[in-house]
Order: sequence, then structure tokens, then C-alpha cells
Amino acid sequence: MPPVSPAVVIPEAELLARCMQGEERAWDELFDRHYAPSARFVYQLGYDFTQEDVEEICQEVFVTVVKNLHTFQGNSQFQTWLFRIAANRARDYRQRQSAAKRGGGRVPLSLHRDDDDDLPIDPASPLPAPDVVLRDAEQAALVGHALERLGGPCQEIIELRYFADLSYEEISASLQLNPKTVSSRLSKCLDKLEIVARGLFARLDKPSFHRENKTPTSV
Repeated sequence: MPPVSPAVVIPEAELLARCMQGEERAWDELFDRHYAPSARFVYQLGYDFTQEDVEEICQEVFVTVVKNLHTFQGNSQFQTWLFRIAANRARDYRQRQSAAKRGGGRVPLSLHRDDDDDLPIDPASPLPAPDVVLRDAEQAALVGHALERLGGPCQEIIELRYFADLSYEEISASLQLNPKTVSSRLSKCLDKLEIVARGLFARLDKPSFHRENKTPTSV
């Protein structure tokens, strides 16, 4: 049997040119090539994003790409440009989530349930205790909140460096800054993040942050 020839990898620039010409196969290849990295990036950005959240954000990301690919000028790698779009869409999604939670109704739970006496007792779990899991989740959430409080250029450059794992040179090309400026700005932004995070973590260490003396309302 003749040897199977390896699949030809289309260069990125050629692939993007075909996409802008409306070639359907090129769009399929672009999505296949970049969807998984985008999803990983978005998942890392959201400390409590579910798989469904990530998929919805990625859909918004690629819709934005389809509409705005003609604005990509090639000053940076396409994936760097894509990650900046993903970071913006993730922030928009987070804001919509927060707005929905503030305005959404809550279903009260009854404290007088007495029909579970015959349920079997679960065996001990090898997983971390619930309070440990809760604290880890709280810490991750507070880091996310601290980053959101920074906002603007600081949030963007930290996300690109530590969540997208871009090099200084890639960030430099994306943000149109020289590498020394990137390094300096990143250092200053990390200092700011530490200050904000310290305040939030101080709240986490207070007992009242975990338990408040409030009388539960029964239904």
C-alpha cells in the first residue's frame, strides 16, 4: 500500500485570507484550530464558569470573529487577537450574570422538612471536606473579584500573560507596546492586584465572612 500522505497544514495567513473570501471550509478549519484553545482560556478566566457558560461565551467569541475578521491587521498572531476578544466577551458575560443575579428571584427553602428520616447514610467521602472545598472556591472567587476590580489595562495585561500564557513579545505586539513597557506595566499591575486581593482575603479570614448571625426565615 502506498504511504498515507500527511495532512497539509494551511498557513494561518492563507487560512484567514480564505475566510475573508467567504470560503466555508476555511471557516471550519479556523474554528477547529482555535476553538479548544479559546475554550481553555475562557475557562481559566472564569473561576465559576460551567462548561455551558464556556460554550456560550465561545459562540459569542466566534460570532465576533466572523463579523470583525476584516479588522484584523496582522500586527499580532491571530490567536492573540482572538484571546483579547475572548477576554472581552467573558467580561461581558460575567456582567450579565451579575445583573441577572441581582434582579433574579430566589426560591425559599423550607426548614421544616421531615420526610428524609429513612434515607440511607452516605459513606465517608475521600474528597476534601466541604469547608475546605468552600474555602478554596472562595479564594478563587476573591482572586477573580480582585482582578475585576482592577479592570481596564491591568486586567487585560494580567489575563493575557497568566491566563492566555502569552510571551512579553506577543503581548507587546497585541497591545502595540514595547516589551519593556509591557514588563513595567505588568509589574505595577501585579502590585495593584496584590493590594486589592489582600483586602478581600482579609474578609475571608474573618469568621463573620463564613457565618452571619441571622435568623433563618422559615416557609
